[in-house]
Amino acid sequence: MAIRPLVFFPDPRLRLPAVPVTAFDDTLRRLAEDLLHTVRAAPGIGITAPHVGELVRLVVLNLGSGDPVRMLANPRVLAVSGDLVSHTEGSISMPGIAEEVERPAQVRVAYQDLDGAAQEITADGLLGVCLQHEIDQLDGIFWLQRLSRLKRDRAVKRFAKLQVR
Repeated sequence: MAIRPLVFFPDPRLRLPAVPVTAFDDTLRRLAEDLLHTVRAAPGIGITAPHVGELVRLVVLNLGSGDPVRMLANPRVLAVSGDLVSHTEGSISMPGIAEEVERPAQVRVAYQDLDGAAQEITADGLLGVCLQHEIDQLDGIFWLQRLSRLKRDRAVKRFAKLQVR
């Protein structure tokens, strides 16, 4: 198991859709474990394979506080609630930058576990936000795209200043 190098904004790979996982084997399990070690080292609470340059639909969530580690292959949103919630979001591919993002308060997601078995989860709160955030990333939607143009431009400028130091 290894900590993999991260892909950082504005790398164009962060805006490419990931392809479905088709092989549920030891290679996938190794990638999932590497993602877990990488998100812990970042530090962060969620990571996708594209964050380390692998364009496959794999998410690892490590929310902490007694919450189990979740490894989801091929996740997709089935339904969202009409209620909205704001939550501070950021990305391990853009460390030091965070903004309020508005998303549906609850989400229902279908996915496969690392053995390929079909699963479903309904989530709200931090888990619901993280699932939507990471599925966006797999769809090639970097979290900044969920911000107004003004907030996005300010976040990009702040990140550029952080990189100069």
